Amino acid sequence: MSVNNDLQAWADTFGRRAGGLPGAGVPWLADVRRRALDRFMSEGWPTPRIEAWRHTSLAPLAAAAFDDGDAQSVAEQVAALKAAEPGHWLVFVDGAFDAALSEVGALPAGATILPLSHAWADHAEAIRAAYGDAAEGHSTSALNLALASDGAWVRLGRGVALEQPVHLVCAAASPRAAHFLRHLIQAEAGAQATVVEHYVGAPGAANFRHAATRLRLDQDARITHLKLQQESAQAWHLGEIDAVQGRGSYFASHSVSLGARLARHDIATRFADERCETLLNGLYYVDQRRHVDHHTLIGHEKPRCVSHESYRGIMADAAHGVFTGRILVAPGADGTDAVQRNDSLLLSRLAKSDARPELEIYADDVKCAHGATVGRIDADSLFYLRSRGLDEALARDILIYAFAAASVMRIESDPLRQRVERAVRALLPGGAALEEAA
Repeated sequence: MSVNNDLQAWADTFGRRAGGLPGAGVPWLADVRRRALDRFMSEGWPTPRIEAWRHTSLAPLAAAAFDDGDAQSVAEQVAALKAAEPGHWLVFVDGAFDAALSEVGALPAGATILPLSHAWADHAEAIRAAYGDAAEGHSTSALNLALASDGAWVRLGRGVALEQPVHLVCAAASPRAAHFLRHLIQAEAGAQATVVEHYVGAPGAANFRHAATRLRLDQDARITHLKLQQESAQAWHLGEIDAVQGRGSYFASHSVSLGARLARHDIATRFADERCETLLNGLYYVDQRRHVDHHTLIGHEKPRCVSHESYRGIMADAAHGVFTGRILVAPGADGTDAVQRNDSLLLSRLAKSDARPELEIYADDVKCAHGATVGRIDADSLFYLRSRGLDEALARDILIYAFAAASVMRIESDPLRQRVERAVRALLPGGAALEEAA
C-alpha cells in the first residue's frame, strides 16, 4: 500500500482496506465509516486557519508518503515492557492485534478485555453505543473513524476493580506505515482500573499513527489513564482522548509525550453529572526541530465538580511546544472548582513555547484560576549545584529532571511512575548518572 499526498490516495486506501477491517459485515458500521471518509474528503487536513490548529501545521504530514514496507520484529521490545510490570496486556503491531505477544491473563467476573477485532461478534450493540460518530471532532477524527483497523474493548461491570493495569502496547514494526487505532473503555458504576497506552516504534521509523481513545465512566467509577508516547523522532502521531463522566466519578489522565517529529494530543472530558473530579496532567519533551501540541477541554456542565490541570513542557534546540487549554463552565454549574496551569522550560534561544490557557465561565458561584509561565534554567540554582562540585552538564540535567518531576510525581502507581522516570532520564545527556543517583 502506498499513500501519496493528495486526499484521493486516502479514499483509495479506504477502498482497499474497507472490506478487511474488523466488523466489516456490520451494516451500521459500514455506514459510519463511509460518512466519516466523506467528511474527511470534504474538509481535508486541518490548517492553521482553523483556530484550534493555529500553532500546528499538518502540511508536512499531508505531503508525506507512507507504505507498509518490511516489518521489523518488536518481540524483544514488547517482552522488555512485560517483564518490567505486571498487568493485562493487549499488543497491537502496525494497527493489528498480535495474539502471540498479548497476555490478558485471569480477569474477575464482569470484566472484559478484548481487541475490537474479536469483540464484534458478541458485543456489537454495546460497541455501537461507544464507537462515535462521523460528525465528532476534527477531520482527522473522521479519518480515524473510517480507517481504524483495531483497538481495545475494555468493559468493566458494576463494582469491578482491576488490581493490575490494563496495558495497551501499540508498536510500529514497518518503518513508513500509516495505521489507525480506536480504543473503547467503559466503566460501570463503582468500577476501578488503570489503563496504560504505550506507543513505541523502531529507531528512525517515519510511520504515521492516529489513535483515538473514548472513555465512559458511570457513577462513582474511577479510571486512571496513562499515555506514554515514545515513538522515533521521525514519526507522526495524532491522538485523541475523549471522556464522559457520570455522577461522582474520577478520571485521571497522564499524557507523557517524548517522541515523534510532530505529536498532537487532543484531550477532553465532560462532566455529565454532579460531583465529578478530574486530573489532567501532562509532560512533554521536544528537541531538534520537533513539535508537540496539547489541546485540552474540560466541560463543567453540572454543579459541584472539580478539575485540576497541569502541563509541563521542556523545549530544546529549535523545538516548539504548544499548549491550549480551555475550561468551559456552563450556566448552572455552581460550585465549580477549576485550576489550570502550564509551565514551560526553554533550554535554548531558538526553542519556542506557545501557551493559551482559557476560562469561559457562565456561572456565578465558582472558583477558577489559570496561568502560564515560560522560563529558562535558573542561574542561581545552577551556580549552587556547581559550587557543590557538580560539572555544568550534570547540574543542568538535575534541574531539568527536577522540573519534570513535578509532573511525574502525580502518577500514583509506583511501577508506572518509575517507568516514566526512566524514560525522562534516558533523554538527558547525563541520564546514566541520574539513574545511578536514583
